[in-house]
Amino acid sequence: MPIVKPTNKSVETLKGLHLYHTGFSNCAMRVRIALEEKGLEWESHALDLQKGENLTAEYFGINPNGVVPTLVDDGVVIIDSADIIDYIDQKFTPNSLRPSNECDLQQMYEWMYLARDNHLSIKTYMYSNVKNPQGMKRNEQEMADYREKQTFDSALLAFHERFNSHNGFSAEEKAQATAIIDQCFSKMDKRLSDHQWLVGENFSLADITWIPQLVVLKAANYPFENYPNLEQWKNAIIQRPSFERAVKQWLVLPSGVRS
Repeated sequence: MPIVKPTNKSVETLKGLHLYHTGFSNCAMRVRIALEEKGLEWESHALDLQKGENLTAEYFGINPNGVVPTLVDDGVVIIDSADIIDYIDQKFTPNSLRPSNECDLQQMYEWMYLARDNHLSIKTYMYSNVKNPQGMKRNEQEMADYREKQTFDSALLAFHERFNSHNGFSAEEKAQATAIIDQCFSKMDKRLSDHQWLVGENFSLADITWIPQLVVLKAANYPFENYPNLEQWKNAIIQRPSFERAVKQWLVLPSGVRS
């Protein structure tokens, strides 16, 4: 459980649930969906990533990755979206979002961690295929500032170093990221060929973890038509009230995506 001790002590006095997030972020979407599915009251702290509000010293003092989302629960700071939604579901027991069967529970975590472990492949695909990628790049001073602050996640730092380099991602790196994403969606499509949900017989954290990927990758023109069984699954989720409140109402497509 990625509970961190913030250096920005002001958040330790917050009462209730507070979410630092942005609209067009697959990781933030996960947390908002989980909060809505659980019927929880939460206070929004929306950050403008285009203005670098996630890269201030104040926010790095809350989340040492300088990314969204961050959940603060009565002063306790939790980072990493997969762990946040697991924390929410375990602490607040009504409207459970996990299977009761131990085998299914293990499969739920496998789906969740598959999404988390491949997040840099999704970012590589996104950053390579959205419109105006040059508008997403950081200048030399911004990168120097980011290097100084980003001491928590070396892989994320390496990602931004590569993206902001003169040459950007190589064709091989783009192909590798695409292949990883293709494998994930092929696995999902196979599962959904004879099941309504990714795990067990009910909507769960596994589905919550993956549905935002379709939202953000659609903006990058990912070929979802190659996976016909995803369509019914997707349509069932987007009809849920939680999707309307947690995704559609917050969805503003950016000209570039920074995180």
